[in-house]
Amino acid sequence: MPLNYARFLTGHRRSHQANRHLGFVLAFVAGAINAGGFLAVQKYTSHITGMVSSLADNLVLGQLALVFDGLVAVAAFVLGAISCAVMVNFARRRDMASEYALPLLLESALILCFGLLGARLAQFEGLLVPFTVLLLCFIMGLQNAVVTKLSNAVIRTTHMTGIVTDLGIEFGKLLYWNRDRDAPHPVRADRDRIVVLSGLLGSFLVGALVGAFGFSSVGYVSTVPLAVLLAILAGVPLWDDLRGRGEA
Repeated sequence: MPLNYARFLTGHRRSHQANRHLGFVLAFVAGAINAGGFLAVQKYTSHITGMVSSLADNLVLGQLALVFDGLVAVAAFVLGAISCAVMVNFARRRDMASEYALPLLLESALILCFGLLGARLAQFEGLLVPFTVLLLCFIMGLQNAVVTKLSNAVIRTTHMTGIVTDLGIEFGKLLYWNRDRDAPHPVRADRDRIVVLSGLLGSFLVGALVGAFGFSSVGYVSTVPLAVLLAILAGVPLWDDLRGRGEA
């Protein structure tokens, strides 16, 4: 049963329910990584909007070193998204069950790398911040791209600005009073969408709480369970591919 659920979540056959459940899991992971990453280097690595604004500010102020840092961080995020697209299209052309699992396996490996090597890098202050920022930006770009592709851009998990905006729109519809109920095209809130958006926001928040508590308690190794979780979920479709080739 757990294996079937993992296959349901990360397999190439997609459904609205599978996208929702996986979205909640990935929002939890993103929240934990963001919160833990902030405690590690005092930077949020999924906020590309803030990075671009900071880049512009530093350019005006003549802080060219910080401008370079911002450009590299944004480039790492973009590279993560590019890597996801390459892997998904590679698997799709070969009709692989691990079409969406491959990027998640890479994300798992990178999170594991961060968890195991972060403590050692912390001894070298000059390496910790650049390594962590680039790695986590790459991870966030990778995750944002995979959930965007599998849900056709319906679900996002690494940043909550759009989620909160959409919630506000739906709540506005919910509170709107249709004076003439017989009028064509009455305003109706999408209650199902409210549930999904609230679930994504709640999952991100819980993940951030867990990530912050874990990092403050045991440090970098707190990210290892996240890597294991993603590896288990993504490993099942990959095993299906390997088993299918072996049988062939």
